[in-house]
Amino acid sequence: MTVEAAEHGAALAAHTRGVLAPSRNTARLMHGADLLAAMIAASLPWSTSLPSIFVGLWLLVLVPTIDWREYAGFLKQPAFALPFVILGLALLGTLWSDAAWADRLHAIKPVAKLVIIPPLLYHVRRSERGTWVLATFLVSCAALAVFSWIVLFHPAWKIAATASAGVPVKNYIDQSQEFTLCAFALALPTLTFWRERRLAAAFGCVALILLFVTNMLFVASARTALLCMGVLLALFAWRYLGRRAAMLLLAGTVAASLVAWTTSPYLRQRITDVAVEYQHGHEDISHASTAQRLTYWRKAIAAFAQAPLLGHGTGSIKRQFERAAAGQSGLEAEVVNNPHNQTLNVAMQWGLLGVVLLYAMWLVHLSLFTGDGLAAWIGLVVVVQNMTSSLLNSHLFDFHAGWIYVLGVGVAGGMTLRAERR
Repeated sequence: MTVEAAEHGAALAAHTRGVLAPSRNTARLMHGADLLAAMIAASLPWSTSLPSIFVGLWLLVLVPTIDWREYAGFLKQPAFALPFVILGLALLGTLWSDAAWADRLHAIKPVAKLVIIPPLLYHVRRSERGTWVLATFLVSCAALAVFSWIVLFHPAWKIAATASAGVPVKNYIDQSQEFTLCAFALALPTLTFWRERRLAAAFGCVALILLFVTNMLFVASARTALLCMGVLLALFAWRYLGRRAAMLLLAGTVAASLVAWTTSPYLRQRITDVAVEYQHGHEDISHASTAQRLTYWRKAIAAFAQAPLLGHGTGSIKRQFERAAAGQSGLEAEVVNNPHNQTLNVAMQWGLLGVVLLYAMWLVHLSLFTGDGLAAWIGLVVVVQNMTSSLLNSHLFDFHAGWIYVLGVGVAGGMTLRAERR
């Protein structure tokens, strides 16, 4: 009996080691995946190649940790499934496109990053370290904002040869998107700390918000970001403030805007240039941003009308602009592969079907963030910012703004799903 008990104990110990060892390995891999996700977020404001490398490594580390039966169950949910459906449409769209195959394949790449959202949702739902990703992105953007002020006065310190003063890397559009997101992500913690009388923390958040906002008002800003700021400010007031507090916020915003207008020649020029670009855009294409967009939109709508149901196929945008430019001159002769509007970008390639899927994904992702809490607010800001900026750009398919959307929805969405599970 003793021998049998000993054998049984040895077998049980061996079985326990066999069960626990994979569990420890899985825990280490998940910890590594959390670190890599944070590295993706930290590198995104500064680089294009590093985030791509870290995403590849993240997938390699993540795959062994996935319970594929459980993951398949999640893929039945629209928030998980729609990115794959949109990618599937893009792949099918290559079959009826008349563009060169190089253009068709190139057009798949901006769509493909959307399928990182489901594994991010799945992973962060299991992890306790989603805040790592959000915090590292905030810290990285704060460092970029400080460096932006430095290179404004010392241009030789620029990391890359950017076209705008005060922009160390990439461009002023990407930089403005980051700073807008960070400023409004901090709005809810500021309000929470204030209500809890934690004044030091509240003033710290206000200092960071001012770091981002003053940079956009006095150093470098995209007009799209200014539009997003107005929309997000209204969203914050509607979501978290009473009528009296909302009126105070409105009055403070108007006063701050007047001060910025009178003290920032850069801001005045950015706003007044809209009328100049519209009036003289057809004579001087180099200063025709507003006129260019209006021309692109008109041509894109005409192309959509020719194939309203399924569009002209993946990668067909440049081909459609080439046809519209035949025999034209000046601004009308421009050939581009981006109509600077996300809806029209999708409509030209995949018609009404693509537009329906695009808005279905946006709305489903919005529905992830209807609850309370910081993660829900950040996710809401990410989706609303992307939808708003996509009125004037194809930001979902652009590298930088698109990856902000993927990371923001994946991480904040995973955190809200985890909170709901609890």
